[in-house]
Amino acid sequence: MENLFEKRKETVYKLICDPHYVPMKIKEIAIVMQVAREDRPQLETILLELQEEGKIELTKRGKYKKAEKQKITGNFVGNAKGFGFVEIEGWDEDVFIPESGINGAIHGDTVEIEVLPGRSGKRREGYVVKIISHVFTEIVGTYEKCKNFGFVIPDNQKLIRDIFIPQERSKGAVNGHKVVVELTDYGTASKKPEGKVVKIIGHANDPGVDILSIVYGHELPTEFPERVLNQAERVAQPVSEADMQGRLDLRDVQMVTIDGEDAKDLDDAVSLSYNEERKLWHLGVHIADVTNYVQENSALDREAQKRGTSVYLVDRVIPMLPHTLSNGMCSLNQGEDRLALSCLMDIDSRGNVTGHQIAETVICVNQRMSYTSVNKIITDHDAQEIERYEELVPMFFEMEKLANILREKRRQRGSIDFDFPESKMVLDENGKPVDIKPYDRNAATRIIEDFMLIANETVAQDYFWQEIPFVYRTHDNPDPEKIRQLALFVSNFGFGMKGIREDVHPKELQKLLARIEDSPQENLISRLTLRSMKQAKYTVECTGHFGLAAKYYCHFTSPIRRYPDLQIHRIIRENLRGRMNAQRLQHYEEILPGIARQCSRTERRAEEAERDVVKMKKAEFMQMHIGEIYEGIISGMHNYGFYVELPNTVEGMVHVSNLYDDRYYFDEKNYEMYGTDTGKVYCMGQSVKVRVLDADKETRTIDFQVVADDEEV
Repeated sequence: MENLFEKRKETVYKLICDPHYVPMKIKEIAIVMQVAREDRPQLETILLELQEEGKIELTKRGKYKKAEKQKITGNFVGNAKGFGFVEIEGWDEDVFIPESGINGAIHGDTVEIEVLPGRSGKRREGYVVKIISHVFTEIVGTYEKCKNFGFVIPDNQKLIRDIFIPQERSKGAVNGHKVVVELTDYGTASKKPEGKVVKIIGHANDPGVDILSIVYGHELPTEFPERVLNQAERVAQPVSEADMQGRLDLRDVQMVTIDGEDAKDLDDAVSLSYNEERKLWHLGVHIADVTNYVQENSALDREAQKRGTSVYLVDRVIPMLPHTLSNGMCSLNQGEDRLALSCLMDIDSRGNVTGHQIAETVICVNQRMSYTSVNKIITDHDAQEIERYEELVPMFFEMEKLANILREKRRQRGSIDFDFPESKMVLDENGKPVDIKPYDRNAATRIIEDFMLIANETVAQDYFWQEIPFVYRTHDNPDPEKIRQLALFVSNFGFGMKGIREDVHPKELQKLLARIEDSPQENLISRLTLRSMKQAKYTVECTGHFGLAAKYYCHFTSPIRRYPDLQIHRIIRENLRGRMNAQRLQHYEEILPGIARQCSRTERRAEEAERDVVKMKKAEFMQMHIGEIYEGIISGMHNYGFYVELPNTVEGMVHVSNLYDDRYYFDEKNYEMYGTDTGKVYCMGQSVKVRVLDADKETRTIDFQVVADDEEV
């Protein structure tokens, strides 16, 4: 039906675009197109949609004609340089808005724009004709005091206009204060926005204020309401005999938690045994039963849904649940009885799950292990660690064996594993960065990843086939055009990609990453491959996970720190208890789409905040190293310069204006910057020596300058 509607819509639009067409009323269009009376409502809908898309317009006399300029609605994205872009749903490219065409719009606004007639090979351009709505009501920035008034310079670089603050609305702020401003007037093309200070975060130079400013800037909730804290205290009671009634008792099963040394919210435990007779591993993934304490629609539940996820910043964690629960009764602490939701799987020598059970359980963790200790045992065969954990050592070696089998099975089906270098910022007691340490995935971290992945897949597949409303973790196929561009680019380095059709199989990207392993271009091509893929999200449709090459996938293993996991635990518990009647099914069908959207949105918000904090602290760290020389790899290219990434994961920009030996131009097709006179070429993945020119903590930017190869690092 949808295809037929679209065909009719296209036919109507073609009629109105015909050179011989004269403006007509709907009745006249219906006669010309021989539209039956019963189909007249559909014609009205078609004409309305074409109007909303800016393709046609209505004259004063109620006649339809082709729009002279295409009007369309989208989201305005500001740029620190003064211009902007408008993102339009369903369009593969943003519309460029020059500074003269912004018309008072600020970053985040929903705007109506007129798109100028396209020029072949050029980016579409337009200008704002109407601001429909604003997304920002509060803005975080630095207060600057003038004689009789003040203004706030927004921290967000995409908010390109200062906010005027009348003196009586400054709340006593002084120069350098980081403040939260409530916008009272969004301004016009010729008038600055106006606001009032509603919170003084602290002085920009005070310890911790820099990170707090980012927290407020992303509207991350910091404090729990009193009602939520009180409820957490009330429900966080020790596990009683009544709580254990009807649950599978696994307290005698040998199990461990394996986490980082500083982890406090331990939400997953694992157990493993091997049945020699059946030639099967029995893997248990035991997840804290948070739903026992967080009831649907309670104050705790509403706050958790609002937050969506815990946020991990370099000096603090903003938890989804109060510490009373996340570090207390919901944490699978060693030697303490805990309620869990367990996925118990029988797995054969090929990595196939031959049988499984999802059950409400009661568990008691035998030992809290760290990734470091387990890695010392299975990789380094450290005698001291082996002696210390003697009873558990056989299980750890079985875990390694099974994890390798599961990983190989995923590899064979096409799962893509990006192994980019990660780092951890080390701060002193005043919040100043003093070191950047590499964070390496080791054999122990991979074991837990592999076990969590198989549990997530098993649960998703189970509930898909039960046809119960659910929240899935999905990752759509990449855009074919982006994959074609990637294939064209890698061919320049002699790496071919086969089978590039409308839908590329993840195996092709996996094969590409295998071919480039240990080549000089490995980091570059890996990054471009990642950029060509879409972002994963939460949905109620089980459309599969491209990156994992999985048909069924969900997030089941972290209900302490992710709301989607908490939500599906609630569904599973209700189903296990036989309460999933028609009324509850309808309830979940109604609420889950909104929950999936909210969880995807809060996940993006958390990622952006985490990224902004790291970028700021890296810039602050490099302020102490201005003038020093490093060797790095060209990691990104634009017409205004190229980015260089250092071994410590710091990334900075070599601006084209700092390339003094020639005039350089960007070759977008080949990701190269070439000099017109010298013929010198800078290309992606190339190793270069750079000097640190500048680092700006406020703008979170680092500037480099290329130096001669013979200058010492």
